[in-house]
Amino acid sequence: MSLIVDVLSGGVRGGTSIMYGALGETVSERAGVINLGTEGSMLMGALGGYIVCVETGSPWLGALAGALAGAALSLLHAYLVVWRGASQFASGLTLLFLALGLTSLFGATYVGKPVDGFSRWDVPLLSDIPVIGTVLFQQDPLVYLSFAVVPFIWWLLFKTRAGLLIRTAGERSESLTVHGYSVKAVRAGAVTAGGFLAGIGGAHLSIAYANAWFENMVSGRGFIAVALVIFAVWSPIRVMGGAYLFGMALALGSALQARGYNVNQFALDAIPFVLTLAVLALLGKKTVSSSPAELKKVFENAPPT
Repeated sequence: MSLIVDVLSGGVRGGTSIMYGALGETVSERAGVINLGTEGSMLMGALGGYIVCVETGSPWLGALAGALAGAALSLLHAYLVVWRGASQFASGLTLLFLALGLTSLFGATYVGKPVDGFSRWDVPLLSDIPVIGTVLFQQDPLVYLSFAVVPFIWWLLFKTRAGLLIRTAGERSESLTVHGYSVKAVRAGAVTAGGFLAGIGGAHLSIAYANAWFENMVSGRGFIAVALVIFAVWSPIRVMGGAYLFGMALALGSALQARGYNVNQFALDAIPFVLTLAVLALLGKKTVSSSPAELKKVFENAPPT
């Protein structure tokens, strides 16, 4: 039972950064823009959060700095694809490599530096509940924050005027123009907000999950987040469950090793990515066909309206 509990608890903790990235990508794609640079925004968030946390001693300021760093990179993506008409795929990948270079350059002096990041905080009473308490209520503050962010994003997208504008930009962008709204402004705002969330995910990695900075520490989680959005059919609630599933795949290796199981580490590291490929293969075109209408044009390499 302890192995299962450890994997479940590790899934929540390890899946949180993926969840933030996937929630941000959900907002962006709902507006009709795919951002393969989510990995880059998470990297920028990881380094930005780490630097500010080290220099100020405040993990909350670090999380904010990480969010702003992720938003800044996504704003650049929005400028390139929304205002300049660049390929969404090419722009996202290019900005990812830009983030890799910048974080490697400016992060070199912070490798090995101690940081006083977020520590585990047990919720009184709730943390004492068998199994559930260990899995959900013995976590760090950014995990608890994510419990509120998921329903908030759902409410924002489906119950507010701002969410209606975002979804209209992804479904019937011409309707926004008819009613006097700027499609470009709505899409740019959604992409930037998505980067903000991805930056929090990156900061969670460096100042809550690992409490360390090292080069390319995101290690593909941003790409998993992008795939997860398709897997979750652009639903914030399903994103949460999917993120924990991938988090459990990440946590399985360390849980087995802690119990002395002799399992090939490279095989364990490949599990999340094999799972991603398997999910995409199973879903196939059926899920893509249910994507926002403007996003289908991107998948079909046609220019959005």
